[in-house]
Amino acid sequence: MPAGWILVLIAPPLFLGLTGYVLRSGSRAVAGTAAPRRLALVRAAVLTGGFAVLVVEVLGVAEVLTGWAVGAAWLAALAVIAALVGRRWRRDHQPDVRRRQVVAASLARVRTAWSTAPWPERLLAGSIGGMLLIELVVALLAEPNNYDSQTYHLPRIERWAAQGSLEFWPTIIHRQVTIPPGAEYLLLHLRLLTGTDTLYNLVQWCAGIGCLLVVTRIVAQLGGGRRAQLIAAFAVATTPMVVLQSTSTQTDLVVAAWAGCVATLALDGLHRPARAGAVLALGAATGLTALTKTSGLLGAGPMLALWGLGQLHLSGHLRLSGWLRRPTAVLRTGAASLVVLTVAAALVGPYLARVSAEFGHPLGPPQLRESIPMQRHDPAAVLVNGLRVGHTALDTPFAPLRAGTATAITAMATAVGVDPQDPEITFIRTEFPVPAWYPDEDRVAFPLAGGLALVAGALALVRPRLVAPAAPGAARAYTAAVAASLLLYSAMIKWQPWGNRLLLFSLVLATPLAGLWLDSMFRRRAAARRSVAVFAAVTVLATSALAGVLAVSYGFPRRLVGTGSVFTTDPWETRFLRRPHWAAEFRWAAGEVRRTGAHRVGLVQQHNNWEYPWWLLLPDTEIVQLRSILPHRPPADPASVDVIVCTGRRDHCDELVPDGWQVRYREYVAFAAPQA
Repeated sequence: MPAGWILVLIAPPLFLGLTGYVLRSGSRAVAGTAAPRRLALVRAAVLTGGFAVLVVEVLGVAEVLTGWAVGAAWLAALAVIAALVGRRWRRDHQPDVRRRQVVAASLARVRTAWSTAPWPERLLAGSIGGMLLIELVVALLAEPNNYDSQTYHLPRIERWAAQGSLEFWPTIIHRQVTIPPGAEYLLLHLRLLTGTDTLYNLVQWCAGIGCLLVVTRIVAQLGGGRRAQLIAAFAVATTPMVVLQSTSTQTDLVVAAWAGCVATLALDGLHRPARAGAVLALGAATGLTALTKTSGLLGAGPMLALWGLGQLHLSGHLRLSGWLRRPTAVLRTGAASLVVLTVAAALVGPYLARVSAEFGHPLGPPQLRESIPMQRHDPAAVLVNGLRVGHTALDTPFAPLRAGTATAITAMATAVGVDPQDPEITFIRTEFPVPAWYPDEDRVAFPLAGGLALVAGALALVRPRLVAPAAPGAARAYTAAVAASLLLYSAMIKWQPWGNRLLLFSLVLATPLAGLWLDSMFRRRAAARRSVAVFAAVTVLATSALAGVLAVSYGFPRRLVGTGSVFTTDPWETRFLRRPHWAAEFRWAAGEVRRTGAHRVGLVQQHNNWEYPWWLLLPDTEIVQLRSILPHRPPADPASVDVIVCTGRRDHCDELVPDGWQVRYREYVAFAAPQA
């Protein structure tokens, strides 16, 4: 890699930081803005994410989706933001003030804040920083080994890079083209700029930091002080699902971060009329949420409704007299809402247009629309689905408790006339209940953070002053929006064994309430009650810390110690920790391809097979699909390829291997070539 390319690699994070500086002064200019620096970073993150998406879409349309083109786009953006930084600097500082003095003053403020903070707050902050540092080490050392990433997250990136555009291609794995690609667009930038997947895990790690950022700012917006903010951040940072996903190429932390951006920007709308910048940022955050994972809209939607109601409340239009006195304010709110939707559509629209053109529906083929969304919406079905979702999300290692609550839910479902295994409310070929306490990135439960959030949310609805005495009305309204997101999830998403990761955005949105409530325990006036409350809060935080440490130490499929440790496991074997016996088979088939000197390789696979290893093992070949589910993308002719590699079912392989070819099978992988 040329030395000058380093500037290109650091351009995206540098752009983010400089954008935050440019936006910081504007945020401070608005009186009463909560955590203005964090607001500037939120807006900068949204702007950076939106720019990354637009770069991919524009270059994809032009069919020049290459590393050089992406690098040029980032350098151009960096030049523009650098000019704005210089302009802002001259406006904010006297000509004789040097940058070194400003940096020294900022560091002095940080040291003062640290030295004056009580030791419990320093302990919380240090623990959060330590967790992030350990996760960073794991993220850098571990190769991507998430199951879904091997199937569709990462193969789609290789396909985009190979063809230089975002056009769909023949594939039997419909999720490669039908699942929203927002997180993969971010990964694509890393792939094109570095040529490898070495830094892929950093996207979710950064998203985890983004979740902490928005959680602490939401606490501040609801009147919580520094201690409440640290408690909420600690609760998120030590949640096993967050710990494990922060070193993964999954997408759930990314969508949680974008949904959190929508929430914190929407809360600003409760206190002041939205300006142009706030409206644009809210629209971009909504679009990024939808483009990353459609389920994230179940969290973003209620927040947008909260923002709209807040804008109407500020203008007095929640009363009929307000509508009659100031009709222009209603029009202003409606226009702002339209701008939000327009900006969101600009980000997610091109992808939805491609899906609609291919399948005749913006949500993809029927099997996708029927497998995940609920097909029953009657109150009894929604109730049963919600109880099963909650049961799995709050699962613990205590098996009798799991069995007892599952039995009670099953009996209640039968009493209201709902089959708890009904495929209309249950993901295909799965059965409730399943153990979800084990620290696995795809399904680990969050009983501590989730339980705290539920209790705090209930108190915030009934007695908001007990949770957020400084802003009880805002706390109650925000809690109602979070509750609406949970209700929508129960009504829209079928129960599934790995549903906890889909619910992660709701946990991030709800945790600020837990931080506020735990902090209130330390403010009890009665000595006896305060002692009991403090003991309970400390016990919960200590247990949460233990859960986080165990997750990062022994979590699967990336861990610090034990079998599969990132320090002792071979990089190739690390990729196959989910299916260790496949590692040698993929290598064997790839070796056969190279031995024959083949240039065009045909793939035969099923809808959930691993495709990504072929892209790693056969980088200098043309890989084409011999089976396709896309209506307008027929597969390649088997006679047009030099060799064929198959995974999964043998009958599918036999159907497509031309006559006269020799097929050799292993347990999971097969290789076929002309006998000569």
